[in-house]
Amino acid sequence: MELKAEVSVHRRISDIGRAAWEACTAAPDYGANPFVSYDFLDIAEASGCAAPRTGWAPQHLAVRDEAGAVAAVAPLYLKSHSQGEYVFDHSWADAYDRAGGRYYPKLVMAAPFSPVTGPRLLVRADVDREAGRRMLLSGGVTLCEKMDVSTLGVNFPTEDEWRFMGGEGMLLRQNQQYHWLNAGYGTFEDFLGALSSGRRKTIRRERRDAVRDLEVVQLTGSDLREEHWDAFYAFYMDTGARKWGRPYLNRLFFSMLGERMADRVLLILARRGGRWIAGALNLIGADCLFGRNWGCLEDVPFLHFELCYYQAIEWAIVHGLARVEAGAQGQHKIARGYLPTAVYSAHYISDPGLSRAVARFLEEERRQVQGEMDWLAEEYSPFKAA
Repeated sequence: MELKAEVSVHRRISDIGRAAWEACTAAPDYGANPFVSYDFLDIAEASGCAAPRTGWAPQHLAVRDEAGAVAAVAPLYLKSHSQGEYVFDHSWADAYDRAGGRYYPKLVMAAPFSPVTGPRLLVRADVDREAGRRMLLSGGVTLCEKMDVSTLGVNFPTEDEWRFMGGEGMLLRQNQQYHWLNAGYGTFEDFLGALSSGRRKTIRRERRDAVRDLEVVQLTGSDLREEHWDAFYAFYMDTGARKWGRPYLNRLFFSMLGERMADRVLLILARRGGRWIAGALNLIGADCLFGRNWGCLEDVPFLHFELCYYQAIEWAIVHGLARVEAGAQGQHKIARGYLPTAVYSAHYISDPGLSRAVARFLEEERRQVQGEMDWLAEEYSPFKAA
């Protein structure tokens, strides 16, 4: 299918429409990634979380085919800050501002508030993927120049997209997260059997101690109710206030998530004597469980590990998922079976001087990140030696 040589910009995802957007996210290798689904992105907008007043002004891109149907899309935002991205460019912003430049606003192609790898250049399955990607990327760069903003960043794309964007002249950045991979385990005990004896004993003890006098429940689909979201929102607000001062998501966001994406939500809650005290929110993809938010009202030893890591592994094994992504940062995840895994971003910087400086920085940073990943996996892996 041939594409029109034009890219349109949309201030609301609803202007593109559910059917058109979902047609571009339906390719099997996209893994039914919930963070680029129409519902997730529309919920972020409709709840007021991803909106101009919060510094996330939608500028979604769409490419049409010769018949006028939407053939490729990309989630794009005009940002007035770098919060909620988890690709840390604050040092670039500070250096550019000190040199007399203006770093903000900028453009970011991403799933809001979500350090989750997934497709960013979404092309309908019957359309030439390379052509669609090239038009979306070119459209983003053109918009960057037209709006006279400093940068276009593409956060947490797939490795294939990342390499494609490098071929198109984007600056490439690599970082790391900690992911659990399913080696065909039939049960959680099978997973433990792959670990060293010391780690098996530690994890069994942590799980036992974490749930002493507690009840843990896994909720998805029609089992999710407003009382559960009330409880989880209290956990989320407490954690957010302590970690970064102003939580990104509001209470309406969680209600809408339960209304529109319940079958793609796994909410794991713990209660003591009928009172909810902690919880972890996950979203479900075709082959991955994505851990997103956690919070608690009581400090219970090891409960964070149980709800966020072990329960997620157990659920993924039961449901045959290939991996669990447990969010950004946290070397302590390695001891729980989550190994270093590369994650990516790509950047277009309009100022040639800043672009050259960042390019030199990124070249060295990539070497350091890869070296650290190799060292961590070799020195701290909990798995038995091959």
